[in-house]
Amino acid sequence: MGIISFVGFTLLVAIIAWWSTRKTDENSSDGYFLGGRSLTGPVIAGSLLLTNLSTEQIVGMNGVSFRDGLPIMAYEVVAAIAMVFTAFVLLPKYLKVGIATIPQFLEKRYGKTTKTIVSLLFLLGYAISMLPTVLYSGALAINSMFDIPEMLGMEPIPALWVTVWSIGIVGGIYAIFGGLKAVAVSDSINAVGLIIGGSLIPIFGLMYIGDGNVFTGLNTLTTALPEKFDIIGGPDSDVPFWTLFTGMIIVNFYYWGTNQAIIQRALGAKNLKEGQKGLLFAAFIKILGPFIVVLPGIIAFYIFNGDIPNADEAYPMLVKKVLPAAFIGFFAAVLFGAILSSFNSALNSSVTLFGLDFYKEYINKDASERQTVKAGKIFGILLGLFSMAIAPLLYGVQGGVFTYLQQLNGTHSVPILAIILVGIFSKRVTGKAANWAIVFSAVTYLITLYVIKPDISFLHLMGILFVLTILIMFIISYFKPRETDFFDEYTKQVDITPWKYLKPFGYTVCALVILLYIYLS
Repeated sequence: MGIISFVGFTLLVAIIAWWSTRKTDENSSDGYFLGGRSLTGPVIAGSLLLTNLSTEQIVGMNGVSFRDGLPIMAYEVVAAIAMVFTAFVLLPKYLKVGIATIPQFLEKRYGKTTKTIVSLLFLLGYAISMLPTVLYSGALAINSMFDIPEMLGMEPIPALWVTVWSIGIVGGIYAIFGGLKAVAVSDSINAVGLIIGGSLIPIFGLMYIGDGNVFTGLNTLTTALPEKFDIIGGPDSDVPFWTLFTGMIIVNFYYWGTNQAIIQRALGAKNLKEGQKGLLFAAFIKILGPFIVVLPGIIAFYIFNGDIPNADEAYPMLVKKVLPAAFIGFFAAVLFGAILSSFNSALNSSVTLFGLDFYKEYINKDASERQTVKAGKIFGILLGLFSMAIAPLLYGVQGGVFTYLQQLNGTHSVPILAIILVGIFSKRVTGKAANWAIVFSAVTYLITLYVIKPDISFLHLMGILFVLTILIMFIISYFKPRETDFFDEYTKQVDITPWKYLKPFGYTVCALVILLYIYLS
């Protein structure tokens, strides 16, 4: 029954996505890479949420909350403030200059070398961290829910290889041959399913603990495990409280404002108003995120008495334990959609970056749009194969898959956010200063984190490096400034009139985040 509902729902999403995109011109760059600049607020919101809310998030964050409790929710809640900032400040700038990729903005601001370095950092980040963690966490969830190792008569790790490759091949076909609009439409359908399905897990979990009563279950849980509900977090926590004002801000502002896989949805907006609506709708829903991505981990700790050796398996084991059999197929299908969504989004963004920023720029300058899209697709296939080959190696990674992903992301998130913010707010900082700052930040971060290994949170390390990176840019530019001020010309590709409810909606979201922290502290 579970397998039938799984296959049925997955096919339904694929058919709707095909029907919605059959008239989009996939052979043009705008059509393939930006959905023809036709995306509306609700589609952007759904796609943003599901691109983010994937298995590395659900499985990984619940794995951390299983071990560490509530402080990990900062990744979800601070995201809402970052999305408000993007809607207010960054998106108007991006749409004004009519870019398709973040590196294109950097080329306009700093020059071709900066664009190339950042494109390379994005591609390395997707290849080494994002794509493999999505595949690994997704395969782990599917294997646990459907007992795939038992079904195949294999040990858990060989079965993981089979599932990773199966998901990767399906996701690759979807992303490489469908373009952004196919990804965005299927995301929107799956987002609804994931929010419904994801909400059912903590509800059924609390009912399981409370003998059919959710509130009794919650009372039992908070009474039995008060330390798991301490939002401040101790010094050994994955997210000590003061990191909210250092690395946590950087992680979220980078992710929601400058990460190509995410911001590409908003860049495909039909106008600024729709892009801002999409970001703020998504920000509001993000505040509710901890209910789906943190609470189930604490419930799993209570039900299994903390006795799960690999914390990343806590969530799928909880799903199998508390979700009625009739729902398992539907939820696995939605989860499968979430896996494909994040995998597709990173792969589609990689195809975009390679096609526009490498192939067209350095390999074949006279390439037609059709040739550029084709070259991007070939690169996407190779990148997909590489990520499938390394994903199963993450099994049992120290600290869990989510922390692994966040630590590695610091290599590119710190310098990219720094040069974009400086590029927007300063008109005199030079391309040479940006290039030196990127190299300094990436190399120093990797050496400090993996060789020196200081006794501070990697989030604090990101905060310190962020300040140093900006200082380096201003110092270099002080001695060798630009000859003329940078001027960002309006290309008139889309209307940039802001949404009339931008300020009240944005301020409300920020106030809710502050109130939530006050309530839980």
